[in-house]
Amino acid sequence: MEKRSIGPFEVSAIGLGCMSLSHGYGPPAPRDQAERVLLGALDAGYTFFDTAAVYGLGHNETLVGEVLGPHRDKFTLASKCGITVGDERRIDGSPANIKDTCERSLKRLKTEVIDLYYLHRWDKRVPIEDSVGALAELVAEGKIRTIGLSEVSAPTLRRAHATHPIAALQTEYSPWTRNPEIAVLDACHELGVTFVAFSPVGRGFLAGGARDPSKFQAGDMRISMPRFQGEAFEANLQLLDQFAALAAEAGCTTAQLCLAWLMAKDPTLVSIPGTTRPKHMRENAGAAEVTLTPETVAKVDALVNERTVTGSRYPPALQQSVDTERTPAEVEA
Repeated sequence: MEKRSIGPFEVSAIGLGCMSLSHGYGPPAPRDQAERVLLGALDAGYTFFDTAAVYGLGHNETLVGEVLGPHRDKFTLASKCGITVGDERRIDGSPANIKDTCERSLKRLKTEVIDLYYLHRWDKRVPIEDSVGALAELVAEGKIRTIGLSEVSAPTLRRAHATHPIAALQTEYSPWTRNPEIAVLDACHELGVTFVAFSPVGRGFLAGGARDPSKFQAGDMRISMPRFQGEAFEANLQLLDQFAALAAEAGCTTAQLCLAWLMAKDPTLVSIPGTTRPKHMRENAGAAEVTLTPETVAKVDALVNERTVTGSRYPPALQQSVDTERTPAEVEA
């Protein structure tokens, strides 16, 4: 698979987002199935694996550590801190919590060092300089190698980067979520920060895997997301057949079209699609072999964008937890 850079690391242009194996879209995947996804990803050429302390309240890090620990020298490992792991989900970017979370993550991941450690959410009660300063101390102690941020704005990135070099910034990015195009992508290029795109196939929607929200299982975060509700979902559904036609024209699946579109939009970014199915993991890896013409990229841009997608990406409570720039439609909502 094509390689791209994150700080000192050369990683596969398409990495594996591990969250859905434990959290986010229903119950955890069966253990044997999760193992097939993780080990199969190594065989398929993935060399970048992304997890977080809060995914499954520690379950995901434990899974990754147990399954991939024996192969630690074959991949770059990313995890995240800043959201408490306990009975209550709470953003806490205090230096004490960051350091405590890191110690627990190292044990669950069965590793002596985490290659890329993100602040999962900026705790706006704590200056970003203080949170990044704590992460910098972890670098100095040899417990993490590089620092990342998740869901922050361009001004916040610049403040953080002035405190300690930031290797990566992670935010949702796909044809139907264009927020990074407002300012963050330009800031990343300016500062030499790699942009990492999560939910690159629109939380499964653009892959055709979410045509009926009534079938979402308990615990599926999409149930509360405005784009998957009522009239907004019905309006968005009208885009899918045309999107599938573009994929057929390009000779790929709709998921591969999303990933190839991202690779074409920015030759430096890394995407981290997630899945619970080995078949889809291999399908996503195949997107690295898809080359889109400028005409196809333009057609995707015109069909699915911030003007044609209905609904904000987060409900109000979750929207308050992120620092990313908002589209005009989200500001109005």
